[in-house]
Amino acid sequence: MNPSSGRTFRNSGIPNPTMPNTLSPTSSYASRRTSSGRYVSFSREELDASGSMSEMEYYHVHVPATPDNQPMDDGASVVSGTTDTQILAKGEQQAVSDTMFTGGFQNMTKGRVLHKMTDSDGGAHPQFSGLGGRDCAVQGCDGKVMRDERGVELYPCECKFPLCRECYMDVVKAGSVCPGCKELFKSADDSYEPGSPTMSVPLEEPRMDRRFSTMSSAKSQMLMSAQNGGAEHDHWLYETKGTYGYGNALKPQQASYDGGDGSEGFDDAYSDFKEKMLRPLAKEVKIKATILGPYRLIVLLRFIALAFFLSWRVRNPNRDAMWLWGMSVICEIWFAFSWILDQMPKLKPINRSTDLEALKDKFEMPSAENPLGRSDLPGVDFFVSTADPEKEPPLVTANTVLSILAVDYPVEKVACYISDDGGSLLTFEALAEAASFARNWVPFCRKHGIEPRNPESYFSTKGDPTKNQVRQDFVKDRRRMKREYDEYKVRINSLPDVIRRRSDACNAREEIKAKRAQMDRGIDLFEKIDIPKATWMADATHWPGTWGFPSKDHSRGDHAGIIQVMLRPPSSEPVQGGSDSENLIDAQDVDIRLPMLVYVSREKRPGYDHNKKAGAMNALVRASAIMSNGPFILNLDCDHYIYNSLAVREGMCFMLGSGGENICYVQFPQRFEGIDPRDRYANHNTVFFDGNMRALDGLQGPMYVGTGCMFRRVALYGFDPPLARKYCSWCCCCCGDVDHQSIANAAEDEETEMMDAQLLRKPKRFGGSEVLLESIPKAEKEGQPLAGQAGVRRGRRPGLLTADREPLSTALVAEAISAISCWYEDKTEWGQSVGWIYGSVTEDVVTGYRMHNRGWHSVYCITKRDAFRGTAPINLTDRLHQVLRWATGSVEIFFSRNNGLLSSPHMKFLQRIAYLNVGIYPFTSVFLLVYCFLPALSLFSNQFIVQTLNTVFLIYLLVITITLCLLAVLEVKWSGITLEEWWRNEQFWLIGGTSAHLAAVLQGLLKVVAGIDISFTLTSKSAAEDETDEFADLYVFKWTSLMIPPLTIMMVNLIAIAVAFARTIYSSSPEWSKLLGGTFFSVWVLLHLYPFAKGLMGRRGRTPTIIYVWAGLISITISLLWVAISNPLASLSSGFQL
Repeated sequence: MNPSSGRTFRNSGIPNPTMPNTLSPTSSYASRRTSSGRYVSFSREELDASGSMSEMEYYHVHVPATPDNQPMDDGASVVSGTTDTQILAKGEQQAVSDTMFTGGFQNMTKGRVLHKMTDSDGGAHPQFSGLGGRDCAVQGCDGKVMRDERGVELYPCECKFPLCRECYMDVVKAGSVCPGCKELFKSADDSYEPGSPTMSVPLEEPRMDRRFSTMSSAKSQMLMSAQNGGAEHDHWLYETKGTYGYGNALKPQQASYDGGDGSEGFDDAYSDFKEKMLRPLAKEVKIKATILGPYRLIVLLRFIALAFFLSWRVRNPNRDAMWLWGMSVICEIWFAFSWILDQMPKLKPINRSTDLEALKDKFEMPSAENPLGRSDLPGVDFFVSTADPEKEPPLVTANTVLSILAVDYPVEKVACYISDDGGSLLTFEALAEAASFARNWVPFCRKHGIEPRNPESYFSTKGDPTKNQVRQDFVKDRRRMKREYDEYKVRINSLPDVIRRRSDACNAREEIKAKRAQMDRGIDLFEKIDIPKATWMADATHWPGTWGFPSKDHSRGDHAGIIQVMLRPPSSEPVQGGSDSENLIDAQDVDIRLPMLVYVSREKRPGYDHNKKAGAMNALVRASAIMSNGPFILNLDCDHYIYNSLAVREGMCFMLGSGGENICYVQFPQRFEGIDPRDRYANHNTVFFDGNMRALDGLQGPMYVGTGCMFRRVALYGFDPPLARKYCSWCCCCCGDVDHQSIANAAEDEETEMMDAQLLRKPKRFGGSEVLLESIPKAEKEGQPLAGQAGVRRGRRPGLLTADREPLSTALVAEAISAISCWYEDKTEWGQSVGWIYGSVTEDVVTGYRMHNRGWHSVYCITKRDAFRGTAPINLTDRLHQVLRWATGSVEIFFSRNNGLLSSPHMKFLQRIAYLNVGIYPFTSVFLLVYCFLPALSLFSNQFIVQTLNTVFLIYLLVITITLCLLAVLEVKWSGITLEEWWRNEQFWLIGGTSAHLAAVLQGLLKVVAGIDISFTLTSKSAAEDETDEFADLYVFKWTSLMIPPLTIMMVNLIAIAVAFARTIYSSSPEWSKLLGGTFFSVWVLLHLYPFAKGLMGRRGRTPTIIYVWAGLISITISLLWVAISNPLASLSSGFQL
């Protein structure tokens, strides 16, 4: 590669070409260190012309183009460079998206042009990677001709000589002489318009201007940024009716201006603008006092009743069975304590509402600061995580990506990043198919307002699809799209076989080549040749990630980092589609642009702790900060898709509204599909998502639950909120009603900035990427609410985000490769105080806790139409293992410094209680297990937990039970759940508490005390009997050791009831009160275990043999144990002896 050519990357027929390491001072390129500490590459002639000019002399003055300040045309020697920068920017975008970047630890960053990403043919969207087209006509170059945002080929000269971006740059540097006609570039038109086949270019550019333009860029190798001209002067421009064009030379007096033609004057316009700014984007909706008041009163009454009851229980022991009394009292005291921890954070539930019209008026309507009405909304980076295509089907992941690409948000403000932690070619090609299918699916959704925008969910929705549709061509478009989607599914589902057959063919070809080479060298043909069985891409090159037959540098835990821009960043202006004769549907009035789509697989090497999902998320944070730097991040699991395309806008109403600068994230509730209608195992978890989380929203905010959450990027970086408040004590802020004005010195210090410069420049905190450091203040500024709103103290000026984004360059992608390498986090604070936090199975809860602990607030956004939907395990065993994972993480939190007891003064008291309960609730399983055996022990021993069933005990029991039922009814009222859902939650609380929670406590204690790590895995599995049944998996039985405790409880209580009933019947003096008391509590336990029993029975009551075996063993054991401990001489007068 010749550095004097000015090219940043060329393939030129050489396999796996390397890119210059722009971050290293030892690069072979001629470079110079800028004031920011980065190294910028220069051509040899630029260095010669620069002479000994110091860094302080590199500046570039931009003057806004007003009617009296226009560029001069100097004949054939100097022409405006506007078109030149536009063309180079478009060429740079094409070079980025057509290249796969790989690299990592002790490996140079490499780029390879992909002319083909999948085996399927068909026209692709102009933003799609690996787009076909004419080759560059320069001899020895295999690049593609430059294209515009519509995919139309661009020709610099009227002779239409095809040139790629790199060759075009070379020609311009050499004097702008067309290689085809051998003359200076001549355009067919005087000015270039997007979409035209030819364009005007500068014939000659002064050497000094080129040097100044290069140094004015803040990022290396951004030589021809289209944003250099005037972006910083947008705040000087405005549109008036008294002058022509745009400018700041003449500003009429607002008080004296009157439209004269019936239009409103400046006073009225200013009033309307002020009214819009004061209109709230979101507001709290209080729970009715007729519901919340009695609810709090009953909580207080039950608390008092529990206190008197426990006091009475302690003062009235059962002298005949002290062991039974002691165990019951200890368990009851713990249950009361656990209930208090769970109930206290529920004292202040709230609802919230958003105003999407106000959001549109403030950010997307023409105004003095935004005369063109361009979107002033901040950018959003979507994160989708997947790890194993066998457990997470690629079709599901691809459809999730399609729902993101079709989201109702400004296209140029959206970027989607897919983290493939397994480095699978199957996932890569499935996403390439999704990107190709999106060129038809996204315009179809925009044209007809489709909801939901996941194609699988949309086409499987029952009901009339024509409801609320007004376009006459909807039925025709839907029929075509359904046919196209069926073909798309076939292509994705056949990818495993396609990749396998392709790889086998390529490996066989390599073996033949090796044999021929062996013959040419005269080596014995019977000598074994070690040819690795590689996985091959569609362009007949090795896949740099994980191979089907793992080998060195190509296994799950050992492969290079990969970044592929599958859909290049869209243009800032809408691009209208063509007629149905050119496309699948008629999209003439539809914007066909697609958001940027990036495939990321971080580098993995042996000997490094990659920290599972948390490490993958942090890699995406760094890569996205370098490539798009959206101020907000929304992360989704691969099986959770956008069900409401307006959900992002609703989240923005909180982030950009009053007090939004203190909000670290907006959490959406999780909703699930494919759950059985009766929700046997409480998979919907509505009590938590609609009850507990709504209540936490009235305090400091809901917890982060792992998916469906919109983050403020700077909050993930570990910074404190701009208005961090100091709370004087716990008691003054229990319920969140803190009068911050009454707290001394609580006002914001205007001279204190949120981001300390020394903190930003500490390599130990964020790593060595200068581009990442430079992106942090920018993300913080762009994420601020608009200044002038009520309650906003730190705001940005309107119109700041209407300018075009800086184009993506190959240098930035190369730097992103280094940021996802396995060594980047060494000696940094990533995973400790920056990004997703490491060290816990439930990294989501810990990450949210750290933010709340620094003083941030969060918001719970419940939309009228579900924001996101996903899948949940409906099988009993899978559900238990899911709960086991959550409970294990909670135990780890309890024994770590993330315990709620160790929180800082920034966290409110009731928020501390909520986080304390997160770490404590698994330990309730120990007491719950004992208490579930107490009824059986009572029946076996013919004793009870109290001396006699007197009136006082029964009254206490009645009051506690009635208050519990009343609380359930009122909680159903303010949370919106049903009584059946509440009861299902109670049932599974006991099932999970006696199985998964108990195992989690055992596992956590062994890990903390003895350092022993135990995992509970499946031991047997049977397949579903009916594949056509939607809920067939519900009846699949998979034995696991987690089933032993609840199964034992169930059998022991059934046997105890039978034994006690027989004893009472044959007794000469039957004690019916003890039988009644013990039987009542045993039935209470069995009713809670009823879903567990149904899960054991399977379909149509067919019980697996293992259940009979365990039941028999347990029955025999208990019988022998009772015979051993009972008095064999004691017999009843009737002759019945136990």
